[in-house]
Amino acid sequence: TINTNYFIQSNLSMAELLYRDRPEWNDITPIPLPYNDREPVVQIMYSERFKDVYSYMAAIMKNKEYSERAFDLTTDAILLNTANYTVWHYRREILRELKLDLAPEMEYTRSVIADQPKNYQVWHHRRCIIEMSGDASKELQLTEETLDKDAKNYHAWDHRQWVLNQYAMWDGELDYVDELLTKDLRNNSAWNQRYFVINSTVGWSKETVEKELEYTADYISKAPNNESSWNYATGIIKKNSMKYTEFLCFTDLCRRLHQSNVPSPFLMSALAEIYIEEENSTAASNIFEKLKELDSIRANYWSYRQQELTAC
Repeated sequence: TINTNYFIQSNLSMAELLYRDRPEWNDITPIPLPYNDREPVVQIMYSERFKDVYSYMAAIMKNKEYSERAFDLTTDAILLNTANYTVWHYRREILRELKLDLAPEMEYTRSVIADQPKNYQVWHHRRCIIEMSGDASKELQLTEETLDKDAKNYHAWDHRQWVLNQYAMWDGELDYVDELLTKDLRNNSAWNQRYFVINSTVGWSKETVEKELEYTADYISKAPNNESSWNYATGIIKKNSMKYTEFLCFTDLCRRLHQSNVPSPFLMSALAEIYIEEENSTAASNIFEKLKELDSIRANYWSYRQQELTAC
């Protein structure tokens, strides 16, 4: 039986014989590290087990052996270096050649992801296994579990977006984003996901933009210095070549917050754009002047914007 549990394998591996001491591997001539004749400038201090496993791994790949023992060998090799893309690739070749059951492999990759959630190679391998099986039914749950531990895990988000797009699993995705934003309204990854979902499904009609601005207004009111919600609101307007002044709900929000003396550079920046659209250069210039003090790290930029007004 092929052992596909990452943690069980990690516990057993250190107690097992080296491959060079196993009679069933006597037919293989290992290729020792390093794999070329050059003398390294700095010698890597590989452990005996690492040198043993990878010398047999090199020999197996050279011989193009696709067998259950080769598959088990890839498990040991991955345990020692989970980021080794070549081993993951060879593992997939064995899965294809032997037509192995992919369900255990899905569980195996789940356990590796749980241990190393930011490993590029295991996420790519899992995607390949899904493409081989055509079964993405467990992927949203997997990414939710991963994001529950780290809401900004790029690999989990990338995998989730691929699954949604590839298998049209959009139902309920905005509800999931709502849950994340309710927990943390500063979760810029969730705001990005909201844009991705709408952009990939209904698109950005003026009605949709207005609806999203109304949705975002509540979050801006709760935390007017939260850059994520401001970026989302202003981004969906600019991205679709629309104007701030086309949306009364947004301009009213900005003016209301400004009248309340909310010290937010994101608010002031949006308000300046509104005044420019209204051709009120004096009001816009006054906002840029305040921004030079409020957002001093970008004072030169706000001076430049102010000078643009007089140049027009």
